[in-house]
Amino acid sequence: MENNKIDKVAIVGGTHGNELAGVYLVNEWLNNKDCERNSFDTKLLLANTNAISANRRYQDSDLNRQFSAESLSDFSLTNYEQSRAKAINLQIGPKHDPKSDLVIDLHNTTSNMGPTLLVPQKGRFYDLLSLYLKSVMPEVIIFLDEDHKENDEHHLLCTVGRYGVIVEVGPVPQGVLKHEVNDQMARMTQHILDFVEHYNNDSLPTLPASIEAFRYLKSIKLPLNSKGERIGMVHKHVEGGDFKELKPGDPLFVLFDGSVKYFDEAVSLYPTFINEAAYYDNNLAMSLCEKVEITNS
Repeated sequence: MENNKIDKVAIVGGTHGNELAGVYLVNEWLNNKDCERNSFDTKLLLANTNAISANRRYQDSDLNRQFSAESLSDFSLTNYEQSRAKAINLQIGPKHDPKSDLVIDLHNTTSNMGPTLLVPQKGRFYDLLSLYLKSVMPEVIIFLDEDHKENDEHHLLCTVGRYGVIVEVGPVPQGVLKHEVNDQMARMTQHILDFVEHYNNDSLPTLPASIEAFRYLKSIKLPLNSKGERIGMVHKHVEGGDFKELKPGDPLFVLFDGSVKYFDEAVSLYPTFINEAAYYDNNLAMSLCEKVEITNS
């Protein structure tokens, strides 16, 4: 095991102001302290306070896209979320020398992803966490977004810590609370905190030899015409099928004229963030992943 004890954990809710599960979980834990453990200190933070008050995803720009090292060091970027990112970076970072050993950022999604752990970097700590989570909460999906080689290249809030993960749970409409989603987020986050306690005390239980995970490859857009206007939607064959196999030749989109576009990749892939409402401003239909294995070695 890496000789890297976790001394400080930051739990963040409301990075997107209309994703209410994390907002209410952070507020609840501010009151009852159920997130505390003996071997580390826990800090709770509501990130995008203006957007939370307005029940909007963001005020000026997506806060969870403002945490690249370049953006954080560019003081000409001064809209609300750009300024808020710099303040958060000083509070629980800074990215080049973080106060927080682990940042857990809480999100919910309109997509049918269930309880998903988004892992933005590679490393033994992340592998052990993923193996542990699958052993204690088998329904958790491990989603790897490792296209950034260095910690300071990623734009996500959770990467201001030495380690960082996103808890992503759905489906739930924006600005709405859903009992099952809140419960899954709370249980999953508690398990992450339990893992850290075991990790610090060198008391991890026997872990699986390997587990299934999904690695992000690319995102694809809704069908558009030459003017950039939508001319179709996700096919009912795909809708709601997050992390289910999408085979070459399967229906992918249905156009408004009734015709069908088929999945034309050479190999099967696994879609997720299918029809995520927040991504419609960029006309994104879904992300595509490959299935991989995380091994305990």
